[in-house]
Amino acid sequence: MTRAEKTAISPTREQDFPEWYQQAIRAAELAEPSDVRGCMVIRPWGFGIWENMQRQLDAMFRATGHRNAYFPLFIPLSYFAKEAEHVEGFAKECAIVTHSRLEVDAEGKMKPSSPLTEPLVVRPTSETIIGASYAKWVQSYRDLPILLNQWCNVVRWEMRPRLFLRTTEFLWQEGHTVHETEAEAREETQRMLGVYETFARDHCAIPVFAGEKSEAEKFPGAVQTMTIEAMVQDRKAIQAGTSHFLGQNFARASGIQFQNREGKQEFGWTTSWGMTTRMVGTVVMAHGDDDGIILPPRIAPTQIVILPITPKEETRGQVLEACDKLAAQLRANKYADLALEVEIDRRQFGGGVRNWEWIKKGVPIRVELGPRDLEKNSVELSRRDQPVKEKQFMVTGEFISRAPEILGSIQQNLYQRALKFRDANTRTIDNKEEFYDFFTPKNPAKPEIHGGFAWAHWNGSREIEEKIKNDLKVTIRCIPVSGSEPGRCIFTGQASEKRVVWAKAY
Repeated sequence: MTRAEKTAISPTREQDFPEWYQQAIRAAELAEPSDVRGCMVIRPWGFGIWENMQRQLDAMFRATGHRNAYFPLFIPLSYFAKEAEHVEGFAKECAIVTHSRLEVDAEGKMKPSSPLTEPLVVRPTSETIIGASYAKWVQSYRDLPILLNQWCNVVRWEMRPRLFLRTTEFLWQEGHTVHETEAEAREETQRMLGVYETFARDHCAIPVFAGEKSEAEKFPGAVQTMTIEAMVQDRKAIQAGTSHFLGQNFARASGIQFQNREGKQEFGWTTSWGMTTRMVGTVVMAHGDDDGIILPPRIAPTQIVILPITPKEETRGQVLEACDKLAAQLRANKYADLALEVEIDRRQFGGGVRNWEWIKKGVPIRVELGPRDLEKNSVELSRRDQPVKEKQFMVTGEFISRAPEILGSIQQNLYQRALKFRDANTRTIDNKEEFYDFFTPKNPAKPEIHGGFAWAHWNGSREIEEKIKNDLKVTIRCIPVSGSEPGRCIFTGQASEKRVVWAKAY
């Protein structure tokens, strides 16, 4: 690589996308592996992104009538046994607590003692433990609906961890609702999928396909799983949020019954839905470049960073005072109904070190302010959605008044760029040979970036789905709910009601 081609992140996305992802996260100080295998430490910049996602999603949940609660981390093993399909789906991922204390053995080593009378599962998801409470709370149709959400951590034993995308412990929200009728529960499932789709598009600047999961891919124990699927820059899919119609399966298992309007006992209709810290990784993979991550302004912990340029001690005080004044004036503005998040980096590093740190962190706008700028009553600003060396000068007052507009422009530009990329790598495929060619790398030893999303007919056969997964590591990402386009399955020639979205996925 020549000096002119040097990038802040090595390797580049084209050279080795998985390693680029790890290095971009490290360079941005988002997270790092912990000493506990499969778990991560989320650093302040990464947690700041998650906090913004959490705050914004939470406001959307409250606007749709949901309230937050908290339920236990530990779930008695017997609760899982009540719902056979559910426990089978999570059996290989469960962490189990079997003892309640430690003791020192004869060799001076710590070992577990006092076995529990019943093992406790560390929460992989909370349908069963929340269902136990709902069974107590629900007596009559007048008690419905129950619309609750909880923000918490969950544990799913992960064999191949990857920061944010797959970790043994991760953070999420899980909504759990009970309804009087099937129609209300199905409406809730669709409503929350719509919330996730809106959040991905308008807040994270990520276009998604929304639809239904196949039988093989749906949530264990659900009647129907709805999903939003995002494409990232190695053209793979990421399941970014799911909403499940659980029918009466979990209500029967947990005993959630109520007296209906005719005075008869009936089981409730339940849903659950969730989005995780995986969304942070999705943003990195969807928007980042070879110089680091790029953050959509709506979820950036800092939207504008001011970098004081103080080459001489005698002008330092004047420059810092001007930076404080500029920050205060910017914070008086609002973007997306919230005050602008502005930071002044007062560290005295030279040689562009500060500038490159903020480039790698993906802050939307960088502003340099020095003695010459004060003389001209201007600022030098750089947008992270543009080439890193591209700068523009703007009169200070104009920048203050236009800052929200510029942030909005960055947000929209990131979305349009991601949409253009997804559409360019989404193909309608009508025969098996083209399908296999689309998803087969030219260099199997070190696969290049290939594939994308394929719209192709499928006869609904689970056997075909399994064969494609085994042959190509390609799965059905979603089945569109509305619309039909009758055709022929490209694998069997049998009748097909509509095309489905296929892709390799994380």
